Amino acid sequence: MDVFRVFQVEAAHRLPNVPDGHKCARLHGHSFRIEVHVSGPLEERQGWVMDFADLRRAFQPVFEQLDHHYLNEIDGLANPTSENLARWIWQQLSPGLAGLSKIVVQETCNAGCIYRGG
Repeated sequence: MDVFRVFQVEAAHRLPNVPDGHKCARLHGHSFRIEVHVSGPLEERQGWVMDFADLRRAFQPVFEQLDHHYLNEIDGLANPTSENLARWIWQQLSPGLAGLSKIVVQETCNAGCIYRGG
């Protein structure tokens, strides 16, 4: 079974490696919508895969690093595309979050990416 929790992060960034004149080369911000998915067996007694509060606690240090920050200044995010952000979040969470199965990053209502590790 797969469970997830949604987080919203307000952050600024610019993409340094886009072609000259590309709008994303300029400093701008997003209300990033981030989903953290965990897969595992349904625990019969409690009736869940994971307590959503535990998922929130696991994400809190990541949230504090990202929210209302300039992503380009965060170690590992010099080129903070949605894809690189999703991979970076995975790298932060995977050592301590058993069952992590997917990170979804949406930078707008209709554009985003999915990262499944590896």
